[in-house]
Amino acid sequence: MRPTGSNREQFLARVQQASETGRQYRVPTQDVADAIGHVGAGADLCQALSQEINEVGGRAIVVDDWTQAPTILAQMLRSFEPRAAVRWRHELLDRVGLDAILKQMGVGVHDFDSLIQLAPDEQRAVILDADIGITSTTLAIAETGSLLLSARPGQERVVSLLPPIHLALVAESQIVPDLFDAMQRIRESKLPSAVNLVTGPSKTGDIELQLTTGVHGPGTWQVLIVRESIGR
Repeated sequence: MRPTGSNREQFLARVQQASETGRQYRVPTQDVADAIGHVGAGADLCQALSQEINEVGGRAIVVDDWTQAPTILAQMLRSFEPRAAVRWRHELLDRVGLDAILKQMGVGVHDFDSLIQLAPDEQRAVILDADIGITSTTLAIAETGSLLLSARPGQERVVSLLPPIHLALVAESQIVPDLFDAMQRIRESKLPSAVNLVTGPSKTGDIELQLTTGVHGPGTWQVLIVRESIGR
């Protein structure tokens, strides 16, 4: 309903007052050198990433090497009792034998290669039926507990966004201290079609200002972090 008469004047007065109030606030800016990096994440990036993931509502587990990763990954998957999964095509997921783990558990699994064999309606049905989406990451940001996921063939955004559970496998070599370092890495490589930053499970507060988890994406977010440094 369009404001009229005095109501219109009152409405415009409130808009003007809100604009004047907003102009009173300024955010100071300064140029940031390309080589700058935040050292607050500390020397142990795996531990820093794990701590931040837990702080934002996810669950992170750190293992000392790749020999432990398959066993812990299987335990994490069994805790969810999934019926169907969608997964990225990624060398780290192959390295831990993800397909063999899922097969042993009797979990149906689809990836890019199998989905493209289906008609569009069938693809949609399969993805919507998945209990869990399993990915690696392009980069992980220790300071904020975030995963930076680039969209590429075989590494589609839908795997991390649509299923109610998102499980990610992260290697120590993928972790950077902060967003400055992540952007530097991105600039040095070929830019993907899209980049998502995932920090914690999906949350929204737009329904009566009540914080709700899992409305617009996964309500459960777990990350397995694998150390790779020599001597650990």
